[in-house]
Amino acid sequence: MDMQGQRVLHVTQAQAWDALNDPEILKSCIPGCDKFELTEANIYKVGVAIKIGPVSAKFTGKVTLSDIQAPNSYALNFEAQGGVAGFGKGESQVSLHPHAEGCELKYTVHSTVGGKLAQLGQRLIDGAAKSLAEDFFKRFDESLQAKYPGNEAANALSPTEAAPTSGSVPTWIWLALLVGAGAVWYLVR
Repeated sequence: MDMQGQRVLHVTQAQAWDALNDPEILKSCIPGCDKFELTEANIYKVGVAIKIGPVSAKFTGKVTLSDIQAPNSYALNFEAQGGVAGFGKGESQVSLHPHAEGCELKYTVHSTVGGKLAQLGQRLIDGAAKSLAEDFFKRFDESLQAKYPGNEAANALSPTEAAPTSGSVPTWIWLALLVGAGAVWYLVR
Protein backbone atom coordinates (compact mmCIF):
# COMPACT_ATOMS: atom_id res chain seq x y z
CA MET A 1 0.00 0.00 0.00
CA ASP A 2 1.34 3.45 -0.93
CA MET A 3 -0.07 6.58 0.70
CA GLN A 4 0.84 10.23 1.07
CA GLY A 5 -0.66 13.26 2.74
CA GLN A 6 -0.15 16.44 4.68
CA ARG A 7 -1.45 18.19 7.77
CA VAL A 8 -1.16 21.77 9.05
CA LEU A 9 0.01 21.91 12.67
CA HIS A 10 -0.61 25.14 14.56
CA VAL A 11 2.78 25.26 16.28
CA THR A 12 6.26 26.19 15.14
CA GLN A 13 8.33 23.74 13.15
CA ALA A 14 10.70 23.28 16.11
CA GLN A 15 7.79 22.54 18.46
CA ALA A 16 6.29 20.01 16.03
CA TRP A 17 9.71 18.35 15.62
CA ASP A 18 10.13 18.05 19.38
CA ALA A 19 6.66 16.50 19.74
CA LEU A 20 7.23 14.03 16.89
CA ASN A 21 10.36 12.87 18.71
CA ASP A 22 8.83 12.67 22.20
CA PRO A 23 7.97 9.05 23.06
CA GLU A 24 5.51 10.07 25.80
CA ILE A 25 3.52 12.36 23.49
CA LEU A 26 3.43 9.71 20.76
CA LYS A 27 2.40 6.99 23.21
CA SER A 28 -0.48 9.14 24.47
CA CYS A 29 -1.64 10.01 20.94
CA ILE A 30 -1.47 6.63 19.20
CA PRO A 31 -4.79 4.81 19.69
CA GLY A 32 -4.26 1.61 21.69
CA CYS A 33 -0.55 2.26 22.31
CA ASP A 34 0.81 0.90 25.59
CA LYS A 35 4.53 1.01 24.81
CA PHE A 36 6.72 3.48 22.94
CA GLU A 37 10.25 3.19 24.31
CA LEU A 38 13.64 4.27 23.04
CA THR A 39 15.78 1.11 23.14
CA GLU A 40 18.92 2.49 21.49
CA ALA A 41 19.85 5.52 19.42
CA ASN A 42 16.99 6.18 16.96
CA ILE A 43 15.28 2.81 17.58
CA TYR A 44 11.96 2.51 19.39
CA LYS A 45 10.09 -0.55 20.67
CA VAL A 46 6.33 -0.17 20.21
CA GLY A 47 3.25 -2.02 21.47
CA VAL A 48 -0.29 -1.35 20.23
CA ALA A 49 -3.64 -3.12 20.58
CA ILE A 50 -6.02 -2.58 17.66
CA LYS A 51 -9.26 -3.96 16.27
CA ILE A 52 -10.04 -3.82 12.58
CA GLY A 53 -13.33 -5.43 11.68
CA PRO A 54 -13.39 -8.90 13.26
CA VAL A 55 -9.61 -8.97 13.87
CA SER A 56 -8.28 -7.84 17.26
CA ALA A 57 -4.63 -8.14 18.07
CA LYS A 58 -1.73 -6.85 20.09
CA PHE A 59 1.07 -5.73 17.79
CA THR A 60 4.68 -5.38 18.88
CA GLY A 61 7.41 -4.01 16.74
CA LYS A 62 10.14 -1.51 16.24
CA VAL A 63 10.62 1.78 14.47
CA THR A 64 14.02 2.89 13.24
CA LEU A 65 14.68 6.53 12.35
CA SER A 66 17.28 7.34 9.71
CA ASP A 67 18.38 10.16 7.42
CA ILE A 68 17.58 12.58 10.25
CA GLN A 69 17.76 16.25 9.25
CA ALA A 70 16.47 18.07 12.34
CA PRO A 71 14.08 19.92 12.43
CA ASN A 72 13.10 19.24 8.82
CA SER A 73 12.77 15.53 8.04
CA TYR A 74 13.55 11.90 8.71
CA ALA A 75 12.92 8.47 7.28
CA LEU A 76 11.20 5.68 9.21
CA ASN A 77 11.50 1.94 8.78
CA PHE A 78 9.00 -0.11 10.74
CA GLU A 79 7.98 -3.67 11.34
CA ALA A 80 5.28 -5.10 13.59
CA GLN A 81 4.01 -8.58 14.45
CA GLY A 82 0.51 -9.37 15.66
CA GLY A 83 0.68 -13.15 15.90
CA VAL A 84 -2.00 -14.88 13.83
CA ALA A 85 -3.60 -11.49 13.10
CA GLY A 86 -0.71 -10.66 10.82
CA PHE A 87 2.21 -8.33 10.36
CA GLY A 88 3.07 -4.98 8.91
CA LYS A 89 6.30 -3.52 7.59
CA GLY A 90 7.33 -0.60 5.52
CA GLU A 91 9.06 2.70 5.24
CA SER A 92 8.02 6.32 5.37
CA GLN A 93 9.39 9.80 4.80
CA VAL A 94 8.20 12.57 7.15
CA SER A 95 8.99 16.25 6.63
CA LEU A 96 8.05 19.54 8.26
CA HIS A 97 7.82 22.84 6.37
CA PRO A 98 7.10 26.41 7.49
CA HIS A 99 3.47 27.44 6.96
CA ALA A 100 1.57 30.69 7.55
CA GLU A 101 -0.44 28.99 10.33
CA GLY A 102 2.52 27.18 11.97
CA CYS A 103 4.07 24.32 10.04
CA GLU A 104 2.99 21.64 7.62
CA LEU A 105 3.72 17.95 8.11
CA LYS A 106 4.04 15.94 4.89
CA TYR A 107 4.49 12.19 4.63
CA THR A 108 4.77 9.34 2.18
CA VAL A 109 4.44 5.69 3.15
CA HIS A 110 4.98 2.34 1.48
CA SER A 111 3.77 -0.56 3.60
CA THR A 112 2.87 -4.22 3.38
CA VAL A 113 0.48 -6.19 5.59
CA GLY A 114 0.03 -9.94 5.80
CA GLY A 115 -1.91 -12.58 7.68
CA LYS A 116 -5.58 -12.16 8.66
CA LEU A 117 -5.31 -8.39 8.25
CA ALA A 118 -4.51 -8.76 4.57
CA GLN A 119 -7.59 -10.98 4.14
CA LEU A 120 -9.97 -8.27 5.43
CA GLY A 121 -10.02 -6.34 2.20
CA GLN A 122 -8.57 -3.01 1.23
CA ARG A 123 -11.75 -1.01 1.84
CA LEU A 124 -12.05 -2.12 5.48
CA ILE A 125 -8.33 -1.58 6.14
CA ASP A 126 -8.38 1.87 4.50
CA GLY A 127 -11.44 2.90 6.55
CA ALA A 128 -9.83 1.74 9.79
CA ALA A 129 -6.55 3.44 8.88
CA LYS A 130 -8.34 6.73 8.21
CA SER A 131 -10.26 6.53 11.49
CA LEU A 132 -7.13 5.72 13.53
CA ALA A 133 -5.17 8.46 11.79
CA GLU A 134 -7.85 11.05 12.51
CA ASP A 135 -7.94 9.93 16.14
CA PHE A 136 -4.15 10.26 16.31
CA PHE A 137 -4.18 13.77 14.82
CA LYS A 138 -6.98 14.91 17.12
CA ARG A 139 -4.98 13.73 20.14
CA PHE A 140 -1.72 15.11 18.71
CA ASP A 141 -3.28 18.55 18.09
CA GLU A 142 -4.69 18.54 21.66
CA SER A 143 -1.26 17.57 23.06
CA LEU A 144 0.45 20.34 21.08
CA GLN A 145 -2.08 22.93 22.26
CA ALA A 146 -1.72 21.77 25.88
CA LYS A 147 2.07 21.83 25.70
CA TYR A 148 2.25 25.22 23.92
CA PRO A 149 -0.84 27.11 25.15
CA GLY A 150 0.56 30.59 24.54
CA ASN A 151 1.47 29.88 20.93
CA GLU A 152 -0.50 32.23 18.67
CA ALA A 153 -0.40 29.71 15.82
CA ALA A 154 -1.89 27.06 18.11
CA ASN A 155 -4.72 29.40 19.07
CA ALA A 156 -5.39 30.74 15.57
CA LEU A 157 -8.27 28.29 15.01
CA SER A 158 -10.95 27.28 17.44
CA PRO A 159 -11.49 23.52 17.92
CA THR A 160 -14.53 23.71 15.63
CA GLU A 161 -12.46 25.36 12.88
CA ALA A 162 -9.80 22.70 12.67
CA ALA A 163 -7.68 22.86 9.56
CA PRO A 164 -8.67 20.39 6.86
CA THR A 165 -6.34 17.54 6.06
CA SER A 166 -5.24 16.24 2.73
CA GLY A 167 -5.30 12.46 2.91
CA SER A 168 -4.80 10.66 6.17
CA VAL A 169 -1.70 9.42 7.88
CA PRO A 170 -1.46 5.71 7.26
CA THR A 171 -2.06 3.86 10.47
CA TRP A 172 1.07 1.71 10.14
CA ILE A 173 3.26 4.81 10.30
CA TRP A 174 1.68 5.90 13.56
CA LEU A 175 1.19 2.42 14.90
CA ALA A 176 4.81 1.71 14.12
CA LEU A 177 6.09 5.10 15.12
CA LEU A 178 4.12 5.15 15.78
CA VAL A 179 3.51 0.06 15.12
CA GLY A 180 0.94 2.64 12.52
CA ALA A 181 -3.15 5.09 13.26
CA GLY A 182 0.59 6.81 10.78
CA ALA A 183 0.14 6.65 10.90
CA VAL A 184 -0.38 7.99 11.29
CA TRP A 185 3.23 8.76 11.49
CA TYR A 186 2.17 6.20 10.85
CA LEU A 187 -1.98 1.19 8.84
CA VAL A 188 0.76 4.74 10.18
CA ARG A 189 1.67 9.29 12.40
